Order: sequence, then structure tokens, then C-alpha cells
Amino acid sequence: MNDYRELRRLVHQEGLLDRQPGYYVLKIVSAVGLLAVSLAVLVLVDNSAIQFSNAIFLAFAFTQIGFVGHDTGHRQICHSVRRSRILGLFCGNLLMGLSFAWWTDKHNRHHAHPNDPELDPDLEVAAIAFSQQQGSLKRGLSRLMVEHQAYLFFPLLMLEAIVLRVDSLRFLAERKSRGFGLGLLLMAGHFAWYLGLVFTFLPLYQALLFVGVHQALFGLYMGSVFAPNHKGMLLVESASQLDFVRRQVLTARNVKGGMITDFLFGSLNYQIEHHLFPRIPRKRLRDAQRIVRPFCEARSIPYHETTFLGAYRETLGHFYRVSSEVRAGKPPVDPPPEG
Repeated sequence: MNDYRELRRLVHQEGLLDRQPGYYVLKIVSAVGLLAVSLAVLVLVDNSAIQFSNAIFLAFAFTQIGFVGHDTGHRQICHSVRRSRILGLFCGNLLMGLSFAWWTDKHNRHHAHPNDPELDPDLEVAAIAFSQQQGSLKRGLSRLMVEHQAYLFFPLLMLEAIVLRVDSLRFLAERKSRGFGLGLLLMAGHFAWYLGLVFTFLPLYQALLFVGVHQALFGLYMGSVFAPNHKGMLLVESASQLDFVRRQVLTARNVKGGMITDFLFGSLNYQIEHHLFPRIPRKRLRDAQRIVRPFCEARSIPYHETTFLGAYRETLGHFYRVSSEVRAGKPPVDPPPEG
């Protein structure tokens, strides 16, 4: 942990861990404002083409709200646990229909064990295999989908919104969190206002199309943001002797870009910095990169950053290699020793 203490000292002395309340007020207002604009169009406009475009716009608005919820879960916005929970319930359960408690539990486990096949919940996907060993254990329809996962990946992301809500409801129904009743109530409130507005102000066929397009593109956008962060990067076994810095850096991938990329990705394109310092406000992650990258280079720690297209090329290429090995029926092999 000596490397991490030194890196944290460098980050701390630059003030990068300081909260940015004014910035986040703007982010919250703008994200909720996007939602309000979409709902106003839904209620006031009687035009099927515009409502189709509005469904696409609402998927964008939901994901921007999701970024606020993500940052809330990491307590980037509020120091108080209580205030973070209130904001998380508002953004997640009420506005998006996702359990904030479920997401926080799942995401914290991911951060603690990134790309660990046994402990990272993000690697527990029925239709996807992240290694040949994992793929060899799949059976039936899951096995068939894994064998073609590179081609099915983006279509599967269109179902992500449904999967997230099913997992949320299962988590709350099992009473795994404090205040599960309030979480269920707020999720019910979400579906009441969402479906109530859609089916009240649109004809039935338009309403069904609106919901289908919105939910599919919401899942696609959200999944496409998170997909390049770790998929295809080093898998780390639980018994690995890697220290914290190397575990976080070697399992993550950054995506190059400017202000537009940062906005579209919610600054999660700085995934290495985010994993090293989850409480750094997203506004300061670019500044953190100027410290983290040379720090890693000075210690010969591979720091991987690529373009938007390069990230997806690597991700899909990894899925293709795994599925090819599964189709070929190769027996599981031990992972190479860590360097």
C-alpha cells in the first residue's frame, strides 16, 4: 500500500478530493431539467414522429440522471450518508425505477474486486463469458449465446433496463437493505408516473412503441458507457498478490476524449482514476489523470488508454476470442502467471 499512500498524498495536496457542490447542483438541475423537457413534450405534443424522437431523448435524460446516482453512491456529492441516500433514492428509485440500495451494494463489491471472476458481480452474466474457463461452465441457451456473444453483445444491452429492474426488485423483495419498504414504494411511484403519463397522453400503439424504444436505448446507452471500462482487461483471481494500485490500474481501461466524451460518459472514461479514487468528483478526474499516469509510468505499471472505437474493438475482440475457444471445446487452462 506504500504506492497508494504516496499517490493519494499527491492527489490530496492538489485538492482533487474536495467536493464540488456548485458543480453538482448544476449537474442535478440539468439532468432533472432534461427529464422535465421530455415529459413536457410527452404531455403537450401530438405528433408521432416527435414522440419517437422524444423516446430517444428520454433515454439520454435517464442515463444522465444515472450518472448523478452513480456519483451519489460514491458520496462524491454529499458528505452525509443520509443525504446521499435521499438523493440516491430520488434519482434511482423514483426517477429511474432502479433500486439505489441494490446498485450501491453491487457496485461497491465491483470496486472492491474488479474483474475477479469469483467476486466481481459485474462478471456474473448468464449470456456472457469473460474467459474460456467461465464459458466452459455454461449450458443450454446460455452456452449458445456465449458462443456468439460478440455479435449479440449490443442487442443484449437493449434488454439491460429490464435486467436492472428485475435485479432491483429481487434485491428489495429479499429485504437485503435497510428501508427496503421505502425503496419498493418509490419504485412503485416511478412506474405509476412513468406509465401513467405515457399511456394517458399517447395512443396505445404509440405508448407501447415509446416505452420499447425508450427502455431499449436507455439500456444500450448505459451499458455502452460501462462496457469499455473493464471488459477484455486483466482478470484477477481472489488469491492474487497484486497490490491495490496495480489491481485497480491493470483491470481498467480509459477512453480518450475531450469535453464531449467526458459529458457522454459521465467522466467514467477516466475509469482508472475513478477506481483508484471513487470519491473524486467527476469534474476533477481529468486533473487526477495528470498525476496518475506519470505515477504509473515511473513504476512501470501498464496504464491503458485508447480511443472510443479502440475500446469497443478490444472489448468485442475479447468476446470473440472467448466464444471461439468455447465453440472449439477447448478444455479450461490455467491463467498465465501475473507479471
